[in-house]
Amino acid sequence: MSRDPERARHDSGRSGVSRRGLFGTAGVGVLAAGAGVLAGRASSPDSSVSAVVPFRAEHQAGIVTPAQDRLHFAAFDVHTESRDELVALLKIWTAMAERMTSGREAVHDGATGAGEYMPPTDTGEALDLAPARLTLTIGFGPSLFTTSTGADRFGLSKHKPTVLADLPKFTADALDPARSGGDIAIQACADDPQVAVHAIRNLARAGFGVVSVRWSQLGFGRTSSTSTSQVTPRNLLGFKDGTRNIKAEDRDTVSKFVWVDGGDDTAWMAGGSYLVTRRIRMLIEPWDRTSLHEQERVIGRAKGTGAPLGGRDEFEQLDLESAGPSGPLIDTDAHVRLASRDELGGIQILRRGYNFTDGSDGFGHLDAGLFFIAYCRDPLAQFVPMQENLARNDALNEYIKHVGSAVFAVPPGLGADEHWGSGLFAL
Repeated sequence: MSRDPERARHDSGRSGVSRRGLFGTAGVGVLAAGAGVLAGRASSPDSSVSAVVPFRAEHQAGIVTPAQDRLHFAAFDVHTESRDELVALLKIWTAMAERMTSGREAVHDGATGAGEYMPPTDTGEALDLAPARLTLTIGFGPSLFTTSTGADRFGLSKHKPTVLADLPKFTADALDPARSGGDIAIQACADDPQVAVHAIRNLARAGFGVVSVRWSQLGFGRTSSTSTSQVTPRNLLGFKDGTRNIKAEDRDTVSKFVWVDGGDDTAWMAGGSYLVTRRIRMLIEPWDRTSLHEQERVIGRAKGTGAPLGGRDEFEQLDLESAGPSGPLIDTDAHVRLASRDELGGIQILRRGYNFTDGSDGFGHLDAGLFFIAYCRDPLAQFVPMQENLARNDALNEYIKHVGSAVFAVPPGLGADEHWGSGLFAL
């Protein structure tokens, strides 16, 4: 795209991409109201902060995209009863998302251009920040299609995928309704936390009167790798997490377990995926008082190397058959065993979770843990049996508690003239 002519001379000598210096689509109108949360940002010399992830492609970005370091995830409730008003917002959101992911303001000259007596149409905290590989991924929850009593919403009930259903209650779930569900989800991932927060804040602001934030979650320190170019990160329990995760480079596995096929269910979801979120509170204090031997037994891996117990290398296959002096090398209730494709008939999911720390719980305990994100082709056939196995038998359950849950249908990527939800709302 061409640069904004009135800023071209000013920016001609600058490197990188500026949110004030590029010309994009024509400005879009937004409704004036503010919503958002505060977050710090850490500058990085890494060239990845200047990188732009394409917004329009066969699949939505933010799924197999190499996982960024920061997350701001928001679930929205839709308040309007007007289909046209909702579609209009989705068009506005699309234009804003495309601008922000390319490093521009949410609205052209939005931070200062409206004049001193009008509310700015861009909140401004991302001015002069690089794109930071920002991706914005949208999904639609079961409640967008039908109400809890089965009533049709927006004429969409007949297009609801059969596999898009609220997850069943699993053993030991302690779900907070205020942290669960939602009509629409938007996942913002970036290598700069302020860029991710700015994106969600401005989308929420534009939706005032049509939608409102139901719940949101900030995340840091990705807890899985989605590319072979990335090292395996660690979660807040101190263990490497997601060693056997699906990688983007394994296209056959991605096609089998992540992308919806046109013959699976509803045609509008072809090339899309299903998003499952679980807010998992880690009981940090009891875990920190547990011996290393017990921690490794519970997980089924060595804490230092990440190797499966009985092995030497992180990427060795799990040895689920051999026995040690006091029983199986990897206990029957070890987390890695119960979550493994070996125990689940070959089932796999693409993990994309993040650590979180949200202060204390008022009793001197950290409110911290894992914001689990998974993408899969069929949540009922993939995630549900995996979580049922873990909920019933996992030794880790002594140290964690599932407090939030949601599932969303994530449509395919966008063509040149399409907007978020256009494939669904055109039916």
